[in-house]
Amino acid sequence: MPVSARTRDVLPWSMCPAVPTITFFIALFLVLPLCSGQDETAVFRSGVTSVRIDVQALQDNELITDLTAQDFVVFDQDAQQKITYFGRDSEPLSLLLLFDVSGSMSKYIEQVATVARQSLRYLRSKDRVGIMAFARKQNVTLDLTGDLDTVAQKIRETAQDETLGSATLINDALLAAARHMENATAEEGRRAVLILTDNLGLNFQSPDQPVIDALNRANTVLNAIVVGRGSRPGPPRDGGYRNPDFTPPDVFSISEVTGGEAVRADKAGQAFSRMIERIRTRYSLHFNKPEAAQGLRQVRVELTPAAKLRYPRSVIRARQSYFASR
Repeated sequence: MPVSARTRDVLPWSMCPAVPTITFFIALFLVLPLCSGQDETAVFRSGVTSVRIDVQALQDNELITDLTAQDFVVFDQDAQQKITYFGRDSEPLSLLLLFDVSGSMSKYIEQVATVARQSLRYLRSKDRVGIMAFARKQNVTLDLTGDLDTVAQKIRETAQDETLGSATLINDALLAAARHMENATAEEGRRAVLILTDNLGLNFQSPDQPVIDALNRANTVLNAIVVGRGSRPGPPRDGGYRNPDFTPPDVFSISEVTGGEAVRADKAGQAFSRMIERIRTRYSLHFNKPEAAQGLRQVRVELTPAAKLRYPRSVIRARQSYFASR
């Protein structure tokens, strides 16, 4: 049966060759997000063979917002993969706000609370936000919700939480956040954690790699706002000994490896507003897991040579690994 002229207008024959009618419309449904470019209305439900990568593109620290699927290349173990789905701001976002309530952090959470409702305007109708507070222990103070007025109110209440102890166990909190995101979110959509912390304290028998693994399994990107005296820890001094049971927190490195962004900020409110916008304004790339893939896999995302000519100082942030299971 011939295909109508209307269908030919929707999907050029050069990209999707003629096939029997029923098969054609099934194929059209599956590939339309890529072929038509209508990523803003596409809904993708990933299966067990799909790998999702959340991508941020910057030049001179400003967001690049006009890229298409044809501007990216994705590699799995150095082998280029076909992008099966491309989205730009279209997928719903599940965002967990992770607040450090130890020490003198309450004033920074208050700063965030003051601008929270205005900052959350960057989110969309299907996005959901939750809140977890931590010090020595962790506590989910608000499950993921689309009620942003409640989110803003809960942030202010979280600043007064004194029930979680006085220590700052950041990696334990990140592990708890990753588990919460894995259990509390749907299969579809993007997932992100935004931690507000001074990045101080010590992690006891909780190194970074299990945190990275947990975030990868949860398909969750870590982003961080570091305030106060917090900074990125340096390497051990030459000849110095570092007890492996006690490691300094490093949300900077964990953010980078999972594809997120970490910033130092003196004004937490301003940083929060900017970070919400940048978390929401990202690309989603999916590819099919190689059939024989198993275990830890290394992935990377690059711009094509043509896109690099347009953006010669571009920086791409994306996860660096994933776990493949049969």
